[in-house]
Amino acid sequence: MASLRNPIALDAVMNISPVTSDRIVNLGKAFRASKALLSAVELGVFTALAHGPRDLEMLRTDIGIAERGARDFFDSLVALKLLERDEVGRYRNGLEAGHYLDRAKPTYIGGELDNFNKHGYPHWQFLTQALKTGKPQNGAATGNRFLDRYSDQSVPETFTEGMTAGARLVAPAIAKFPWDRYRTVIDIGTAQGALPVEIARVHEHITGGGFDLAPMRPHFESYVKKQGLSGRLRFHAGDFLHDPLPSADVMIMGRVLHNWDVITKTMLLNKAYNALPPAGALIVYERMIDDARQVSAPGLLSSLNMLIMTEGGFDYTVADLTVWMQHAGFYDLRVERLTSELSMVVGTK
Repeated sequence: MASLRNPIALDAVMNISPVTSDRIVNLGKAFRASKALLSAVELGVFTALAHGPRDLEMLRTDIGIAERGARDFFDSLVALKLLERDEVGRYRNGLEAGHYLDRAKPTYIGGELDNFNKHGYPHWQFLTQALKTGKPQNGAATGNRFLDRYSDQSVPETFTEGMTAGARLVAPAIAKFPWDRYRTVIDIGTAQGALPVEIARVHEHITGGGFDLAPMRPHFESYVKKQGLSGRLRFHAGDFLHDPLPSADVMIMGRVLHNWDVITKTMLLNKAYNALPPAGALIVYERMIDDARQVSAPGLLSSLNMLIMTEGGFDYTVADLTVWMQHAGFYDLRVERLTSELSMVVGTK
C-alpha cells in the first residue's frame, strides 16, 4: 500500500495527475508551431494543395523549398492538424486549412497571418525591451504611424490583405446586425473595404463605403470593383486624426481604437458621434479584454502587441469602452460576441 505521508504516492492512490512542467514548456516553445504555420502560408503550401494531393517531392517543388527539412516541415503540419497524409505518403489540406488558407477562396484569412509574419513577428523578440522602456520597438513615429507605413510601397498590399482577412472573420456576424433599420454605412480604417462589401452583398439596400488614408484608395476601388459594388460603395480619403469623418447611418470602427492612447480613443469616439445622424449607430469591435482581466489572453496579448508596435496604443475592456462611449453621448449600449476572440459594442446617438 502506498504511504499517505508521501504526496506523490497519495496522488497515485487518489488518481490525481501530478503537477508537471509540460504546459509551461509547451507554452515557451509555442513560437515554433506559430512560425511553421506562418511560413506555410507565406510559401503557399495550402494553395498548392488546393489543386489536389501531392507527394513529398511534388509539394516541395511546387512551393520551392530545399530537400533538407521538407519532410519534417510537411509532417509537422500534419502533426499540427493543418495537413493530412494518406497511406501512400501524399499530402492534402485539412478541413480548416482548405477552407481558410487557400488564396483562391473568398474565405481566405492567410493575409492577416502573412501581415503579422512580415510586420509583427520580427518585433516580438523585443518585448522585454518594450516592457523595460514602455516604448515601441518598431521605430513608430508620433502622429499617424500608418502614413509612414504606407510610404513603403511593399507594405500596403500585405497590410490590406491582412485587414481583409480580419474583416472576413467578423463579417458573417456583423451582417446579422439589424441593417433593415438603416440605409448607409461607413467603415473607418477600411483598407480594401472588405467589411462594407460583405455587408452590401447581404443587404442590397445598403450603400456607403469606407474611410482611410489616401494611399488606400486604389486598393479599395480595385477590390470593390471586382465585387461589382462600385455603384454602391465609394472611398472617402482622409486622416481621422485631423479630418472630420463622413456621415452615415451606421459607422464601424473595427480594430482601430486599440492603436491609440486614451485621449485619441475618446477623440475618435467624439468624432464618430458628431458625424452620425440622430438615432445613428456606432459599432466598435476589438479583441475585448474581460472586465476582470483574467481570461482574455488574445486581448491581453494584443495589447502587448500595441506596446511593441505603437506609441500609446492598448487594448481595453468592455467596461472601459462603455465609459468612453457614454461620455461621447452614446446610449443603449450593448455587447455581442462576433468570434471566439472578437466582440462588438453597439451604441446609439
